[in-house]
Amino acid sequence: MLTDADLDPAPLHGKTVAIIGFGNQGRAQALNLHDSGITVRVGLRPGSDRAAEAAAAGLTVLPPEEAAAGANLVFLLAPDEHLPAIYAAIEPRLAQGAALGFAHGLCIHYGLIVPRADLDVIMVAPKGPGAALRRLYTEGKGMVALAAVAQDATGNAWPLALAYAAALGSGRAGAGVLRSTFEQETVSDLFNEGAVVWGAVPAILEAGFETLVEAGIDPALAYLECVSELKLLADLVEARGIAGMREAISNTAEFRASRGGGRIVDDAVRATMRTMLAELRGNGFAQALSAEAAADYPTLRAERARARASALEAARVRLKG
Repeated sequence: MLTDADLDPAPLHGKTVAIIGFGNQGRAQALNLHDSGITVRVGLRPGSDRAAEAAAAGLTVLPPEEAAAGANLVFLLAPDEHLPAIYAAIEPRLAQGAALGFAHGLCIHYGLIVPRADLDVIMVAPKGPGAALRRLYTEGKGMVALAAVAQDATGNAWPLALAYAAALGSGRAGAGVLRSTFEQETVSDLFNEGAVVWGAVPAILEAGFETLVEAGIDPALAYLECVSELKLLADLVEARGIAGMREAISNTAEFRASRGGGRIVDDAVRATMRTMLAELRGNGFAQALSAEAAADYPTLRAERARARASALEAARVRLKG
């Protein structure tokens, strides 16, 4: 892990950074850079409902093509599926030898964007949501980030990437910057999203809740047992690690856990995980994401509607009032 003691902020001194997008990551990164003394432009389409918020924060707001024109570094922080069209629109305005930045490697790794040969192509990927990135920065802390270089046209790509990470606050005590690659960041991130934290964990929570309710357990109690305790688990794992988490719970809980986890995550589940990982070595997911966006997200809309109408959600609303 590289910290501020290892990171030189000089490559960004006197430079102009264009942040394209002002959503989850765009807002946090633009504000952190601005507060670190970096000249920031925010690129938003005309009529964007984010423009007033960005301007109120003291940031210069321009259409994406104008924000990118002449900037030393242009960071694309809109949703992944929109980035190819954004790059096509701004590419004629990018200065010779400028740098193009990403917070996720998907578009470069899967070839959805093929940058001009004269551009440096870097990635700085904070390992958490933008709201947390911003909150930690304002508290004088930082968030761990991955840094990578896909194209080093000028010979200055790595120093620039690390300076950018430092300006986000990722080199501060308690955080750090880890050198990585576009491939490793993309594949590991998508694997986690599908097979572990964002895909499998919610599915297990729902399955456990449904199993208890089917057996006659009150839905509110089933929710407390199967969902609410997840935060306790996450906090313990973050503070102590998995081994320390097991030592912190009661002997009864630890013994029961030892007799349950391996029966759920068995060899068949591990084989499925390996299959899901292998699928990410091709570009099928990137193509499916593009098709989903082109059709106005029918799968995501249906899944959101299903989740909102579920018995688990009803139990949550009942408990939270």
